[in-house]
Amino acid sequence: MANMTLFTDQDPESVYPSQDLIWGKFEQCFLALWGLVTYAPVFRDYYYQGLAQFYTDNVMYMEVRALLPEIYELDGSTHDTAWTLKTYQDITRQFTAEYPEFFGVRVIFTIHRGVNASKMARAVEEAMKLQRDFPDIMAGFDLVGREDSGRPLWYFRDALSLPAERGVTLPYFFHAGETDLEGTEVDQNLLDALLLNTSRIGHGFALLRHPVAKDLSRKRGVAVEVCPISNQVMKLVKDLRNHPAATLMSENHPLVISSDDPGMFGSSGLSYDFYEAFVGFGGMRSNLGSLKELAINSIRYSSLNPKQQEKALALWQRRWDNFVSENAF
Repeated sequence: MANMTLFTDQDPESVYPSQDLIWGKFEQCFLALWGLVTYAPVFRDYYYQGLAQFYTDNVMYMEVRALLPEIYELDGSTHDTAWTLKTYQDITRQFTAEYPEFFGVRVIFTIHRGVNASKMARAVEEAMKLQRDFPDIMAGFDLVGREDSGRPLWYFRDALSLPAERGVTLPYFFHAGETDLEGTEVDQNLLDALLLNTSRIGHGFALLRHPVAKDLSRKRGVAVEVCPISNQVMKLVKDLRNHPAATLMSENHPLVISSDDPGMFGSSGLSYDFYEAFVGFGGMRSNLGSLKELAINSIRYSSLNPKQQEKALALWQRRWDNFVSENAF
């Protein structure tokens, strides 16, 4: 477990004194897990158990960032990204058949931001093909990995412009602004993400330092995916009362609460992050309405089409009404 998570029984401030050290450990954990979860039978079970854990936490719909890795069998054969995405689709259908109150999953195909321009172009080409072949489950495309040490979005501008040049719709959900390095190339990712018409902004921690980007994202209804525990664990902020999202929340900026990598952090599902957002961002003014608005935002700013959103909101409303009546607020 010590090799596969960031959780420690020691003082975390001593074990992880800097962002560089904790990011190094974080990426080592992914490498340790890689060969285990990319074995076909384990991959299927791993994904199913992930769905079960979120469902137990009362999550009814998910949008998952996935690298869509090459999956292997014990005879040495491997499966391509289309097989991997179809497996996500098949297991999601199996899970929703078993648990009808679970609304489903959509996948955001990702690639590590450390690749070169030609590899990024190939990934965007593949994403366009997957979007065409799997429109029900494929939500869009993103870059993952540490922004501070990865290449900025502008470096990949030619590859990321391919869909628009070809008249193809490929929604983007860019990680942008997960940094406290003000004034660097990476710090410009927020503006570039908006220029490239991102549907949401992953993390957006640096958004307050970019008033133009903040105003633009608000006017366009581009929600910030806030990951409270992740930002705290990865040492962007120590006290969540000082998190930029507290200001964004007070300004009614579009926000959704996300859990990033709960398994790595020793948490599960989404409740831990909702709790931290509730007490850390809203402070003494947080109330039941705060939770309700944040929950609705998860559907309002999802990649579901308007008809699907309407259906999901109706399902959510029934469960919300039961939650309120059962807890006698």
